[in-house]
Amino acid sequence: MAAKILDGRKISAEILGQLKARVVSLKSRGITPKLDIILVGDNAASEIYVRAKMKASEETGMKAELHRFGRNAKQEDVIRLIEKLNADRYVHGILVQLPLPSQMDEQKVLDTITITKDVDGLTTCSLGKLMAGDETFEPCTPKGIMKMLEHENITVEGKNAVVIGRSNIVGKPLLFMLIKRNATATMCHSKTSNLKDHTKNADILFAAVGKANFITEDMVKKDAVVIDVGTNRVGSRILGDVDFDRVRNVASYITPVPGGIGPMTVAMVLENAVISAERMLQK
Repeated sequence: MAAKILDGRKISAEILGQLKARVVSLKSRGITPKLDIILVGDNAASEIYVRAKMKASEETGMKAELHRFGRNAKQEDVIRLIEKLNADRYVHGILVQLPLPSQMDEQKVLDTITITKDVDGLTTCSLGKLMAGDETFEPCTPKGIMKMLEHENITVEGKNAVVIGRSNIVGKPLLFMLIKRNATATMCHSKTSNLKDHTKNADILFAAVGKANFITEDMVKKDAVVIDVGTNRVGSRILGDVDFDRVRNVASYITPVPGGIGPMTVAMVLENAVISAERMLQK
Protein backbone atom coordinates (compact mmCIF):
# COMPACT_ATOMS: atom_id res chain seq x y z
CA MET A 1 0.00 0.00 0.00
CA ALA A 2 1.32 3.44 -0.92
CA ALA A 3 2.13 5.91 1.83
CA LYS A 4 -0.42 8.45 3.05
CA ILE A 5 0.47 11.86 1.65
CA LEU A 6 0.79 14.59 4.29
CA ASP A 7 -1.01 17.56 2.73
CA GLY A 8 0.73 20.71 3.92
CA ARG A 9 -1.68 22.95 2.05
CA LYS A 10 -4.70 21.49 3.81
CA ILE A 11 -3.13 21.49 7.28
CA SER A 12 -1.77 25.03 6.91
CA ALA A 13 -5.21 26.26 5.77
CA GLU A 14 -6.69 24.92 9.03
CA ILE A 15 -3.98 26.71 11.02
CA LEU A 16 -4.55 29.97 9.15
CA GLY A 17 -8.26 29.68 9.91
CA GLN A 18 -7.48 29.38 13.61
CA LEU A 19 -5.08 32.34 13.40
CA LYS A 20 -7.79 34.43 11.74
CA ALA A 21 -9.97 34.00 14.84
CA ARG A 22 -7.06 35.00 17.09
CA VAL A 23 -6.42 38.10 14.95
CA VAL A 24 -10.09 39.09 15.26
CA SER A 25 -9.78 38.76 19.04
CA LEU A 26 -6.63 40.92 19.09
CA LYS A 27 -8.25 43.57 16.91
CA SER A 28 -11.22 43.75 19.29
CA ARG A 29 -8.69 44.74 21.95
CA GLY A 30 -6.99 47.38 19.80
CA ILE A 31 -4.05 45.42 18.36
CA THR A 32 -3.55 44.40 14.74
CA PRO A 33 -0.63 41.95 14.37
CA LYS A 34 1.93 43.33 11.92
CA LEU A 35 4.68 41.48 10.09
CA ASP A 36 7.49 43.39 8.39
CA ILE A 37 9.47 41.50 5.73
CA ILE A 38 12.84 42.65 4.40
CA LEU A 39 13.82 41.47 0.92
CA VAL A 40 17.27 42.22 -0.47
CA GLY A 41 18.06 41.53 -4.13
CA ASP A 42 16.04 39.78 -6.81
CA ASN A 43 16.26 36.07 -5.98
CA ALA A 44 13.36 34.42 -7.84
CA ALA A 45 12.66 31.84 -5.12
CA SER A 46 12.67 34.55 -2.43
CA GLU A 47 10.10 36.53 -4.42
CA ILE A 48 7.79 33.49 -4.41
CA TYR A 49 8.22 32.89 -0.67
CA VAL A 50 7.62 36.54 0.17
CA ARG A 51 4.46 36.69 -1.95
CA ALA A 52 3.12 33.63 -0.13
CA LYS A 53 3.76 35.21 3.27
CA MET A 54 2.19 38.52 2.25
CA LYS A 55 -0.88 36.78 0.79
CA ALA A 56 -1.37 34.58 3.87
CA SER A 57 -1.01 37.62 6.16
CA GLU A 58 -3.79 39.43 4.30
CA GLU A 59 -6.02 36.34 4.43
CA THR A 60 -5.73 36.16 8.22
CA GLY A 61 -6.44 39.86 8.68
CA MET A 62 -2.90 40.78 9.72
CA LYS A 63 -0.92 43.71 8.40
CA ALA A 64 2.16 42.91 6.33
CA GLU A 65 4.68 45.37 4.97
CA LEU A 66 7.45 44.56 2.50
CA HIS A 67 10.70 46.53 2.54
CA ARG A 68 12.77 46.09 -0.64
CA PHE A 69 16.48 46.69 -1.14
CA GLY A 70 18.47 46.27 -4.36
CA ARG A 71 21.08 43.53 -4.70
CA ASN A 72 23.89 46.07 -4.15
CA ALA A 73 22.38 47.47 -0.95
CA LYS A 74 24.66 48.28 1.96
CA GLN A 75 24.46 46.12 5.07
CA GLU A 76 24.32 49.14 7.35
CA ASP A 77 21.17 50.38 5.59
CA VAL A 78 19.41 47.07 6.22
CA ILE A 79 20.56 47.06 9.85
CA ARG A 80 19.36 50.63 10.29
CA LEU A 81 15.88 49.63 9.11
CA ILE A 82 15.79 46.64 11.47
CA GLU A 83 16.72 48.86 14.41
CA LYS A 84 13.88 51.21 13.45
CA LEU A 85 11.43 48.30 13.30
CA ASN A 86 12.70 46.98 16.65
CA ALA A 87 11.67 50.26 18.24
CA ASP A 88 8.25 50.44 16.54
CA ARG A 89 5.59 49.20 18.96
CA TYR A 90 3.17 48.57 16.08
CA VAL A 91 5.51 45.96 14.56
CA HIS A 92 5.19 42.47 16.05
CA GLY A 93 7.34 40.40 13.74
CA ILE A 94 10.47 41.11 11.66
CA LEU A 95 11.61 38.67 9.00
CA VAL A 96 14.69 38.95 6.78
CA GLN A 97 14.15 36.79 3.71
CA LEU A 98 17.19 34.59 3.07
CA PRO A 99 19.54 34.28 1.30
CA LEU A 100 21.13 37.72 1.45
CA PRO A 101 23.59 38.94 -1.19
CA SER A 102 27.21 37.85 -0.73
CA GLN A 103 28.40 41.29 0.46
CA MET A 104 26.34 40.90 3.64
CA ASP A 105 27.07 39.00 6.86
CA GLU A 106 23.83 37.04 7.13
CA GLN A 107 24.07 36.22 10.82
CA LYS A 108 25.06 39.75 11.79
CA VAL A 109 22.00 41.12 10.00
CA LEU A 110 19.71 38.54 11.62
CA ASP A 111 21.18 39.17 15.06
CA THR A 112 20.08 42.81 14.84
CA ILE A 113 16.46 41.66 15.23
CA THR A 114 15.26 41.86 18.83
CA ILE A 115 14.38 38.41 20.16
CA THR A 116 10.76 39.38 20.93
CA LYS A 117 10.18 40.06 17.21
CA ASP A 118 12.36 37.28 15.79
CA VAL A 119 9.42 35.36 14.30
CA ASP A 120 11.75 33.33 12.06
CA GLY A 121 13.63 32.09 15.16
CA LEU A 122 17.02 32.42 13.48
CA THR A 123 18.94 34.89 15.63
CA THR A 124 21.84 33.48 17.65
CA CYS A 125 19.91 34.28 20.82
CA SER A 126 16.79 32.40 19.67
CA LEU A 127 18.79 29.38 18.52
CA GLY A 128 20.72 29.35 21.81
CA LYS A 129 17.51 29.39 23.83
CA LEU A 130 16.16 26.56 21.69
CA MET A 131 19.26 24.46 22.39
CA ALA A 132 18.96 25.20 26.12
CA GLY A 133 15.30 24.18 26.12
CA ASP A 134 14.08 27.68 27.01
CA GLU A 135 10.95 29.31 25.59
CA THR A 136 11.66 31.08 22.32
CA PHE A 137 10.32 31.39 18.79
CA GLU A 138 11.15 28.11 17.07
CA PRO A 139 12.48 28.34 13.49
CA CYS A 140 9.49 28.12 11.19
CA THR A 141 10.35 25.16 8.97
CA PRO A 142 11.13 22.75 11.85
CA LYS A 143 8.15 24.10 13.77
CA GLY A 144 5.94 23.48 10.74
CA ILE A 145 7.24 19.91 10.54
CA MET A 146 6.36 19.30 14.18
CA LYS A 147 2.89 20.82 13.75
CA MET A 148 2.27 18.53 10.80
CA LEU A 149 3.31 15.43 12.76
CA GLU A 150 1.13 16.48 15.70
CA HIS A 151 -1.82 17.08 13.37
CA GLU A 152 -1.51 13.51 12.06
CA ASN A 153 -0.97 12.08 15.57
CA ILE A 154 2.50 10.88 14.63
CA THR A 155 4.50 10.80 17.85
CA VAL A 156 8.28 11.23 17.86
CA GLU A 157 8.78 10.14 21.48
CA GLY A 158 10.92 7.01 21.66
CA LYS A 159 11.32 6.88 17.88
CA ASN A 160 14.58 6.73 15.92
CA ALA A 161 14.60 10.06 14.08
CA VAL A 162 17.27 10.76 11.47
CA VAL A 163 17.89 14.27 10.14
CA ILE A 164 19.96 14.62 6.97
CA GLY A 165 21.36 18.14 6.71
CA ARG A 166 22.90 20.42 9.35
CA SER A 167 21.85 23.94 8.38
CA ASN A 168 20.98 26.54 11.01
CA ILE A 169 17.60 27.02 9.33
CA VAL A 170 16.41 23.40 9.37
CA GLY A 171 18.78 20.61 10.41
CA LYS A 172 20.27 21.87 13.67
CA PRO A 173 17.11 23.35 15.21
CA LEU A 174 15.09 20.33 14.11
CA LEU A 175 17.53 18.05 15.93
CA PHE A 176 17.07 19.93 19.22
CA MET A 177 13.31 20.03 18.80
CA LEU A 178 13.26 16.26 18.35
CA ILE A 179 15.43 15.76 21.44
CA LYS A 180 13.13 18.04 23.44
CA ARG A 181 10.24 15.78 22.43
CA ASN A 182 12.13 12.65 23.57
CA ALA A 183 13.05 11.21 20.19
CA THR A 184 16.33 9.34 19.74
CA ALA A 185 17.74 11.78 17.21
CA THR A 186 20.67 11.37 14.82
CA MET A 187 22.09 14.00 12.48
CA CYS A 188 23.73 12.99 9.21
CA HIS A 189 25.52 15.21 6.69
CA SER A 190 27.89 15.21 3.73
CA LYS A 191 30.72 13.65 5.77
CA THR A 192 28.61 10.84 7.28
CA SER A 193 29.99 7.38 6.52
CA ASN A 194 27.58 4.61 5.53
CA LEU A 195 24.61 6.97 5.32
CA LYS A 196 22.27 4.17 4.29
CA ASP A 197 22.91 2.36 7.60
CA HIS A 198 21.49 5.38 9.42
CA THR A 199 18.55 6.03 7.12
CA LYS A 200 17.44 2.37 7.14
CA ASN A 201 17.23 2.58 10.94
CA ALA A 202 14.99 5.65 10.93
CA ASP A 203 11.38 5.40 12.07
CA ILE A 204 11.09 9.03 10.95
CA LEU A 205 13.42 10.35 8.23
CA PHE A 206 13.87 14.08 7.58
CA ALA A 207 15.62 15.02 4.32
CA ALA A 208 17.04 18.55 4.16
CA VAL A 209 19.97 18.04 1.79
CA GLY A 210 19.27 20.24 -1.22
CA LYS A 211 19.80 17.49 -3.80
CA ALA A 212 16.93 16.33 -5.99
CA ASN A 213 15.83 12.70 -5.46
CA PHE A 214 18.77 12.09 -3.11
CA ILE A 215 16.79 9.69 -0.88
CA THR A 216 15.97 6.54 -2.81
CA GLU A 217 13.68 3.61 -2.04
CA ASP A 218 16.50 1.33 -0.85
CA MET A 219 17.53 3.90 1.81
CA VAL A 220 14.17 3.89 3.61
CA LYS A 221 12.93 1.52 6.30
CA LYS A 222 9.62 -0.20 5.65
CA ASP A 223 6.71 1.92 6.98
CA ALA A 224 8.95 4.84 7.95
CA VAL A 225 7.59 8.39 8.04
CA VAL A 226 9.44 10.45 5.41
CA ILE A 227 9.52 14.25 5.65
CA ASP A 228 10.98 15.97 2.58
CA VAL A 229 12.24 19.51 3.22
CA GLY A 230 14.05 19.89 -0.11
CA THR A 231 13.12 22.36 -2.85
CA ASN A 232 15.19 21.81 -5.97
CA ARG A 233 14.53 23.35 -9.37
CA VAL A 234 15.25 20.84 -12.14
CA GLY A 235 14.35 22.38 -15.48
CA SER A 236 10.78 23.58 -15.14
CA ARG A 237 10.02 21.20 -12.25
CA ILE A 238 10.34 21.57 -8.49
CA LEU A 239 11.59 18.36 -6.89
CA GLY A 240 12.25 17.38 -3.31
CA ASP A 241 15.22 15.57 -1.80
CA VAL A 242 13.21 12.33 -1.85
CA ASP A 243 12.42 10.17 -4.88
CA PHE A 244 8.73 10.56 -4.11
CA ASP A 245 7.20 8.12 -6.62
CA ARG A 246 9.34 5.19 -5.46
CA VAL A 247 9.78 5.97 -1.76
CA ARG A 248 6.02 6.27 -1.22
CA ASN A 249 5.83 2.52 -1.95
CA VAL A 250 7.77 1.70 1.24
CA ALA A 251 6.91 4.61 3.57
CA SER A 252 3.80 4.87 5.75
CA TYR A 253 3.58 8.68 5.46
CA ILE A 254 5.35 11.05 3.06
CA THR A 255 5.30 14.77 2.25
CA PRO A 256 5.05 15.97 -1.35
CA VAL A 257 7.12 18.73 -2.97
CA PRO A 258 5.61 21.19 -3.57
CA GLY A 259 2.65 21.26 -1.20
CA GLY A 260 4.24 19.68 1.85
CA ILE A 261 6.47 21.59 4.26
CA GLY A 262 6.48 24.89 2.33
CA PRO A 263 2.93 25.96 3.26
CA MET A 264 3.56 24.87 6.85
CA THR A 265 6.58 27.19 7.07
CA VAL A 266 4.49 30.16 5.95
CA ALA A 267 1.80 29.34 8.50
CA MET A 268 4.36 29.20 11.31
CA VAL A 269 5.74 32.65 10.44
CA LEU A 270 2.25 34.05 10.88
CA GLU A 271 1.58 32.05 14.04
CA ASN A 272 4.77 33.39 15.61
CA ALA A 273 3.78 36.96 14.68
CA VAL A 274 0.36 36.48 16.30
CA ILE A 275 2.01 35.04 19.43
CA SER A 276 4.27 38.10 19.53
CA ALA A 277 1.23 40.41 19.37
CA GLU A 278 -0.53 38.42 22.10
CA ARG A 279 2.53 38.68 24.35
CA MET A 280 2.69 42.45 23.83
CA LEU A 281 -0.96 42.71 24.80
CA GLN A 282 -0.27 40.77 28.02
CA LYS A 283 2.51 43.21 28.89
